[in-house]
Amino acid sequence: MEKIPEVELAKVLMTEAVSWSVVKWLREKKRVRKTADQANAVLDRLNAAVKARWPEDMNAAYKALVDQGAAKPIVSGKVASSPMIDPQATLGVKKIKEADDLAHRARMDAEQTFDEAERQLSTRLAREGCRKAIQSWELHEKAIRKAETLVSSQ
Repeated sequence: MEKIPEVELAKVLMTEAVSWSVVKWLREKKRVRKTADQANAVLDRLNAAVKARWPEDMNAAYKALVDQGAAKPIVSGKVASSPMIDPQATLGVKKIKEADDLAHRARMDAEQTFDEAERQLSTRLAREGCRKAIQSWELHEKAIRKAETLVSSQ
């Protein structure tokens, strides 16, 4: 996977923003949010494009995992598997689903930190949000690279 310009720009901005004063934060917070939203949107589109190139059985296995995660059916302490889905396909996408979930949780954590920073007008929380945002993009990129391995292995 090549470097994504929007994500690299957002990482640079967030790295700079860690040292900003309160006044600078107040002036630049809209630009920070817009840049972060653009990076997230590009990563989401890339992730969807990669998964669109997966074989049908891999997509079906991933969808089954997503559906099971929403309903959380449990069988002997494990998420139940569908008899209609190839077990090999399920094994291949399970690690990718876990990476996607980790990236999503990191993104939500960063967004909540930024929201709280804005509510409290806290540069400390804004700086923490910057670090969390960078980490979430790195996790998202890692998840996309894992998803690409299924495309190249077919």
